[in-house]
Amino acid sequence: MTTSLILNVIGPDRPGLVNAIADRASAAGANWLESRLANLAGQFAGIIHLQVPDENADTLTQTLHALETHGLRVTVTRAQSAATDPAARTLQLDLVGQDHPGIVKEISHVLFSRGISIDELATECVEGSMSGGTLFRATARLHVPASVSTESLRETLESLADDLMVDVELDSPAGA
Repeated sequence: MTTSLILNVIGPDRPGLVNAIADRASAAGANWLESRLANLAGQFAGIIHLQVPDENADTLTQTLHALETHGLRVTVTRAQSAATDPAARTLQLDLVGQDHPGIVKEISHVLFSRGISIDELATECVEGSMSGGTLFRATARLHVPASVSTESLRETLESLADDLMVDVELDSPAGA
């Protein structure tokens, strides 16, 4: 049997951090399943999903926590199986517009109020080549219950997009 561990890691970025985590995972016989790692404002930040033999989970957790003496904060969570709705579907939301506070708040509220889960969210601010201002971009993978009409959701998001002065697209993700 295996145990799924979710790691949250953060600390000052420097070479070798991923290697230090990978060494400890490998030594425990863990399989590195998926991760999202980035340098955010000079900090190494990441989420990692490892699968480790049950008998090695506690030892791996302890060796990962030992990285804290090197300035890397590590939180380890044992993953629980989540109940899934077999009739739910995945949609992708893409958004772009002039950056201003409140965009994520407003969009996430619309999704939450309809029981939609955000499975993945990536955002960034970039300099607009034509406008000269800062553009906010977001891409989200959504887990949408069968009870929510795609067309109704699209209309609601487009109405909100007009208020927020952003462009939104809602489609099935590529490859789906």
